[in-house]
Amino acid sequence: MAELVFFSGTMDCGKSTLALQTDHNHAARGLAGLLFTSRDRAGEAVLSSRLGLSTPALEVTPELDFWDVVVGQATHGRRVDYLICDEGQFYTAEQVEQLARLVDEMGIDVYAFGITADFRTCLFPGSQRFIELADRVQPLQVEALCWCGRKATHNARVLDGEMVVEGEQVVVGDTGAARAGVVEYEVLCRRHYMRRMTSHAARAQATAPEVLPFDLDLCPLPGRVAPS
Repeated sequence: MAELVFFSGTMDCGKSTLALQTDHNHAARGLAGLLFTSRDRAGEAVLSSRLGLSTPALEVTPELDFWDVVVGQATHGRRVDYLICDEGQFYTAEQVEQLARLVDEMGIDVYAFGITADFRTCLFPGSQRFIELADRVQPLQVEALCWCGRKATHNARVLDGEMVVEGEQVVVGDTGAARAGVVEYEVLCRRHYMRRMTSHAARAQATAPEVLPFDLDLCPLPGRVAPS
């Protein structure tokens, strides 16, 4: 039976890579699908991975109606067996409901991929609706890592090297070295998110002459004993 599956995680955990692999695997079996994305880092109507892979996709705007798109394809004789929906956190709640309807009434598998929470640790409306309606919510198996080496669980917004916790929910950026005046994102473990300790802040602390090595705010990795 068809399913609505939501693959979720932080930035940098391989969501888009898995989306591309899922499409490849299904196409190799002779199935026909449609790819969707929204506000991809590579530009409009492109589904891209940080590994350098990319493919054309349909851009999801707030006005797009998934039901109308798929029915239009079927009306023109094109078979649609599955949908790949990347950047699902940017979809509206109504669009997620349209996807659920396609699963239930047309028997089309929907594989959605998205970030669960924003830089304020609040659920994206699209992600929330996916969690509420999906047949399965699947955490990504590839773990993104905080600068300290522990599992990253939070997405931090960085501006001019400083972590910010206020502003619009959606500001497109990417993970990478912070640049002046440019919004970037960094994945952090909960401890360092709560302490606003980005990798930039940690480097600044480590090089401060008044800071001794045992004063650094480091998370002990599993199996290690925290310094006392």
